[in-house]
This record gives sequence, C-alpha cells and structure tokens, in this order.
Amino acid sequence: MLRLILRRIVRSIPLLLVVSAVSFVLESLVPGNTARALAGVEATHAEYERLRISLGLNRPLWYQYGHYLTQLVFHGRLGVDAFSGQSVTHILAQRLPVTLSLVVLTTLLSAAVGISLGVVSAVRGGALGKFVDFLSVVGFALPAFLVGLLLQELLSVHFRWFPSVGYVAPSQSLWGWLHSLILPVISLSLSPMAIVAKQSRESMKDVLDREYIRTLRASGISRSRILWKHALRNAVTPTLTVLGLVFVSALSFTVFAENVFSLPGLGSLIVTAASAHDIPIIEGVTLYFTMFVIAVNIVLDVCYALINPKVRHR
Repeated sequence: MLRLILRRIVRSIPLLLVVSAVSFVLESLVPGNTARALAGVEATHAEYERLRISLGLNRPLWYQYGHYLTQLVFHGRLGVDAFSGQSVTHILAQRLPVTLSLVVLTTLLSAAVGISLGVVSAVRGGALGKFVDFLSVVGFALPAFLVGLLLQELLSVHFRWFPSVGYVAPSQSLWGWLHSLILPVISLSLSPMAIVAKQSRESMKDVLDREYIRTLRASGISRSRILWKHALRNAVTPTLTVLGLVFVSALSFTVFAENVFSLPGLGSLIVTAASAHDIPIIEGVTLYFTMFVIAVNIVLDVCYALINPKVRHR
C-alpha cells in the first residue's frame, strides 16, 4: 500500500510543474501587471518603471518563473504578496479552512444523500427510481450559482432562517460555522447529489442482475446480507470515481459560491488576485488546488486497493 501511495506521489510531480508553468504563462499574457495595479492610474511613467523594476517584472518571463520555482523547490516559499506585504503561505493558510470546509461538506452531503437514494431506488424501483431520474435532470440543468442566489433570496432575505453572507470559524462557534455553510453547501450539492444518485442506482442495478447475485439468492442468503456485503461493495467502485469528480468540481465551483455568499476562501481570493495581477497569490492558489486534486486521486487509489487487492500490484 505504501508503495502504491509513493508511486502516485512521484507521478504527480510533473503535473505540479506543468500546471504551475501554464498558469504563470497565461497570467503574463493578460493585459496589465502587478506594478500597474499597485501604481494606480495617476502614477507617472517613471514611478511605474521604478516599481516594475523593483518587482522584477523587467526580467524575461523565463527568469521570473525560474526564480519563483527556485524559491518554491529549494526554500519552500510561495513568495510575498506585493499588496499586503505578507507571505503568500500565511494568506493561504487563513483562507484554506473556509474552502476545505465547503468542499468536504459538499462531498459528504452528496455522497450520503446520493448513494442512499441510488441504492434504495435500485432495490425498490418504481416511483423512487423516477424521482432519481427527475432529480438528475434538475441537478444537471440548474447551475450552482443560480441555486445559491435563489436560496439566498428565499431562505435568507425572505424567511431569515440563515445568514445571507459571512463565515464563522468553528473555533468561535461550531453551530455558527455549520449555520454559515448550510446554504453554500446545499447550492453546491444539488447537481453532484443527482449525479451520485444516478450513478449509484445504475451500478447497483447492474450488480443485482449478475449471475453470482442470483446464485447467492438461490443459496438462501438473506436479502440484506446480499445487498450490503456483496452487491454494494462491487457497486461502490464507479461511485467512488464519481465522488472524486464531485470533490474536484466542488473545488472549482467554490469560486462562485464564495463570491455569492461572501466567504473568505481561496476561491474569492483568486478572483481578487486575478483582477490585480497578483501572480504569487494566483500561483499559490493554483498549486493548492492541484495538490487537492492529487490528494483526492491518491485517496481514491487507496480505496480501490482496499476494495480490490489486484489494484495494488498495477
């Protein structure tokens, strides 16, 4: 198992380098730069040039990226934010819990409700199966930001059941933390929940129709034991893959959710950094997001290996 994890980590290093280089180059192609954003529209050309030189923006692009990569690889530094003067690591550490809370709760809610609906509808069928189909269509059709705005208008502004904006840290109040995240999590979970339910139902129906399940039934084994010990274990592998995609998609949609609900996370931070051409912040958030994707894939590989030991030797 340890060899499997180490092999996946080593294979992920080139991905980190490629994503880092591509995001650095793409940001350099956007009109404007950090010096222009810092100087403002009223700065003279001489003031702008002095600021540009002090930030090293007069250097070739390959030199700028090489300097950034050297600091990252050999010193573990993500740079300094030119606007606040704080280290990028410190800024990201303050924002990280918000985004992780949002993404993890979204994934857990999508998994719990989606798998439950999918399994029950596969076993019982009928109206519940049609409801899962309807939920899938609705989930695909409604974008997360629109659901967030509708929930915000209805449950926050009209009924005043939940706060419309803001975030409460769990160290301050555990209930306040959960209360501030209910609406964003629901808005992000509707579509993934439908996808997980649909995939769980199709996988469970496929497994229940297999020959070995009919053999187990003919042997007199109880229905609940067949369902939970044999069918669900074999049907869960495709659902795990979908849950990995749910985590990654929730990570990207936090950009919308954090801006709609004014949450101080990495998603809202990268929007602000992009408008200000704050390359160290953009690179830091991109690196964190890429590491999350790699971590999720490693966790999925471990789960696959636990379910199917043959995976460990691939």
